[in-house]
Amino acid sequence: MSSPGWSQILKSVLASAFGVQSAKNRQQDFENSASVLPYLIVGVLFVTIFVVGLVFLVNWLVK
Repeated sequence: MSSPGWSQILKSVLASAFGVQSAKNRQQDFENSASVLPYLIVGVLFVTIFVVGLVFLVNWLVK
């Protein structure tokens, strides 16, 4: 059982965030990963960057 690399984790988090994660890939993520921590870290970072980006975009459009 080899653990997924950061690029695979990022790809998986982005796909699931936008609702296009396939059942096969999701199952593969759970089978190949010993810990959920990397997925949580990348997920929290993605959501934070996404929300901050939206705030800046709205502030820029309102001005």
